[in-house]
Amino acid sequence: MIMEPPKRRRSNTRARLLEGALEVFAERGFNGASVEDICDRAGFTRGAFYSNFASKDELVLALFQATTDRLLEQISALLPEHVDQPVALLDAVLGLLDDAPPDQRRWHLISTEFTLHALRNAEAARALNEWRARFRGQLTQLVSQSGLTWSVPPEQFVRLVMALHEGARSQSLLEPRKVPSGSLERTFLPMVLSAVTSRS
Repeated sequence: MIMEPPKRRRSNTRARLLEGALEVFAERGFNGASVEDICDRAGFTRGAFYSNFASKDELVLALFQATTDRLLEQISALLPEHVDQPVALLDAVLGLLDDAPPDQRRWHLISTEFTLHALRNAEAARALNEWRARFRGQLTQLVSQSGLTWSVPPEQFVRLVMALHEGARSQSLLEPRKVPSGSLERTFLPMVLSAVTSRS
């Protein structure tokens, strides 16, 4: 019998715990889901959980990190093809956001609930802000490679994109016929981009 290397085994355990947590959080909510619920869904013990994560907060932040790392890799791959086509690049990025796993509803439920949790918990707020700052900084760095001259700091545009996408996602999930996924972003973000940039 071939033994799985410890590093790979640990990585697989984390991945299964993350997937189990994603399902349980979406079904029962962040506060309603217990560590035991997550372990049962993933097929592990509490010991396996706590050997990988110190808390549910840390697990959620790991979910956020894994999702955004994958998204940033995909955006980086798009840059060479769209470097002179910022509107096309924006549309392609919005397409990635629409199609990125986990599905929009599950992700919105988890991210919204954890944001509410962070608004009530200073330590969670600090950790969430640190993660958001890292993601925003990496996204701003990619945006800055567009070859455009900005009349506003690129980070402010990134903040606007994030705010519009998060708010639009709520409306799309509640009123999918009136606000199809991505429709608000695709209508208004190109206008904003045109207003705050020019060719170098």
